[in-house]
Amino acid sequence: MSVELVTLGCRLNTAESEAMREQATAAGLDDVVIVNTCAVTAEAVRQARQTIRRTRRERPNARIVVTGCAAQVEPATFADMAEVDLVLGNDAKLEASSWTVLADFGIGESEKVKVNDIFSVRETAGHMVAGFEERTRAFVQVQNGCDHRCTFCIIPYGRGNSRSVPAGAVVEQVARLVDRGYREVVLTGVDITSWGGDLPGGPKLGSLVGALLRRVSGLERLRISSIDSVEADPEFVELVAAEPRLMPHLHLSLQSGDDLILKRMKRRHCRDDAVRFCADLRSRRPDLVFGADLIAGFPTETDEMFEATARLIADCGLTFTHVFPFSARPGTPAARMPRLERNVVKERAARLREIGSAATIAHLDGRIGAIEKVLIEKEDVGHTEQFHPIRVAARGGSNLPPGDVVAARVVARDGSTLRAEALTDRKDEATR
Repeated sequence: MSVELVTLGCRLNTAESEAMREQATAAGLDDVVIVNTCAVTAEAVRQARQTIRRTRRERPNARIVVTGCAAQVEPATFADMAEVDLVLGNDAKLEASSWTVLADFGIGESEKVKVNDIFSVRETAGHMVAGFEERTRAFVQVQNGCDHRCTFCIIPYGRGNSRSVPAGAVVEQVARLVDRGYREVVLTGVDITSWGGDLPGGPKLGSLVGALLRRVSGLERLRISSIDSVEADPEFVELVAAEPRLMPHLHLSLQSGDDLILKRMKRRHCRDDAVRFCADLRSRRPDLVFGADLIAGFPTETDEMFEATARLIADCGLTFTHVFPFSARPGTPAARMPRLERNVVKERAARLREIGSAATIAHLDGRIGAIEKVLIEKEDVGHTEQFHPIRVAARGGSNLPPGDVVAARVVARDGSTLRAEALTDRKDEATR
């Protein structure tokens, strides 16, 4: 393989990795491994270093380029590694010229670190980044960076300030993807609900989603990545409630269920805002499910504060949870706050995961007997509209090709995966 990508972290990284693969390949680079890192926690940085060392053992003659948020935030950490040939900043990694220059002059032939001030970047390039899963689901980046400064978060220092891709460019890209046969598109970004704030007139995310649904008639399934519920504009909420092509699954950045901890995190919502948002939308669209990011063991968190977060899973009716044990990131205000004992943080994270897992299992068990519309992604495995992983057995024992959308009856649950039987052996039977 001439250009290999190793992707760590979020869906946005997944999308950007595909763009880098295309650009590096087009530039003629050969025998190169690009490690696209994550910086969301100290553990993520440790895993990146571990991945780089393993990559060097497996590919002793390859040139290793390290990029992504961890490389942007801690360039010296990776430059000091003997296994690394080049550290490339988050802005440069998406410029085709970066890869052309590397192909022309060689990796490791000049300075080892090419990382700029990310806050000097004012625009998100209109090239649009599209990453693909088995050519069935496409990820489209519509926004990058973040203007907020949550006290625990290092990501703005890896991504810079919020920058939006204009609606026309997004519509154009999605239309091209649909024409190429993609059945589902996922809109991604760092703080996607801030989309439009830097564009003329300050449009909101709802206007972008509405434009896509109106102007790309062949778009069958539109999915939104993680959102900040307090920033959700009325038009977006209306579309989620009423538009069947907008998938009934939202992932929320909640972090805590205690108001004082939320204030110390410098979040922009309170507990009641989160509970009310979920209840209001679910009352209007009963099939809507919610996932959420939660942090366990934030500095100063008492037992009572933690219990408020534990109860939030039930109070918001969360189906999926992504639990982070608090990890102090140097350079953030939270790193200077009084920390809890590590064993307490781990125990609280384990308890949140246990409660979250029980909620997931209960929801999945409730789907047994239901008929789901499933996008097949590979070898009879796909996701439901609510983003449940599901394995579908076709009638007659034949495989269901990736890209099919099939109607299937859920017959059982295997761990966190549903098992179903297709209702027909015809392709593309599922219709709205």
